[in-house]
Amino acid sequence: MKPVRLNRALVLEAPLRQPDGAGGFAPGWIALGMIWARIEARSGRDLDGGGAALSRVLLRITLRAAPPGSSMRPAPEQRFREGGRIFAIRAVREWDADGRYLVCEAEEEVAR
Repeated sequence: MKPVRLNRALVLEAPLRQPDGAGGFAPGWIALGMIWARIEARSGRDLDGGGAALSRVLLRITLRAAPPGSSMRPAPEQRFREGGRIFAIRAVREWDADGRYLVCEAEEEVAR
């Protein structure tokens, strides 16, 4: 099998519930670490975002596998960040039978 070219540095983030001081919680994110990945655009479309124009792009993000249970193994509801860009992870699967790579199906929404 030909090696995958991982040329994008992404930060893996997990959701974090922070007390809001009024008895509830405010959503937040905590960085788990940096990974190298390949990003491929799959499809995209325009959305009506309640008065704002949005674009949604579906992406396939390939990265080196981490063992199950590792904090560096991506999971749905987590996200990747690249500077100001955010990629929400929707599904994770193994790319090959040997378990060397993982593929994350993700999406990015951009206000236009």
